Amino acid sequence: MRNFVVIAFVLFFGIQSSEAQVRVNPGLRGGLNISTLTNIDDNSSKTDFYIGGLVDIRFNKFFSLQPEINYSRQGDEGRYFENGRYYSEKYELNYITLGAVAKFNFNGGGFHILGGPSLDFKVSDNYINTNPEDFDFSIVGGVGYTLPNGLTFEARIKQGLVDIYGYDYYNNDGYYTNDAILNQVFQIGISYKFKTK
Repeated sequence: MRNFVVIAFVLFFGIQSSEAQVRVNPGLRGGLNISTLTNIDDNSSKTDFYIGGLVDIRFNKFFSLQPEINYSRQGDEGRYFENGRYYSEKYELNYITLGAVAKFNFNGGGFHILGGPSLDFKVSDNYINTNPEDFDFSIVGGVGYTLPNGLTFEARIKQGLVDIYGYDYYNNDGYYTNDAILNQVFQIGISYKFKTK
């Protein structure tokens, strides 16, 4: 029975790939980050930017896979009390992100939804007394619209899954899962795909 399922699976995708021509288009992307860190008192969101490149691999008019590499400036803006008054400070967490989003296009183009994972490697921060984790694993979801000329407008939400200080909530080291300090980013941006033959 298992052999039958494997053979049917291979035949199905073989027929599909013979009917559809895969198109590969490189591109650039960039936009606005509105980021925050969860479970921190007296903090507010921080605005910054992201910029990067992409490769759009379109399998058919309804589905494409888009690997991406980006530079993303994240963190948040917090307050601290010193010498009898409050001061505000921007906390910087800057990452090189490697992601791959699956894009589902409606009516063969134009409007799409997307989702996928992102592995983020910290390249810099401005923390003085603490040392945030060097990586994060995130889940990305969003919506967008692509014009016929290849220009795309997108809105995304990116939720980090690794506590920035590396606390292990699953081994009862004194912290609860609800206390996790996670990256959370809302992105609004544009991208452009170069047309290739």
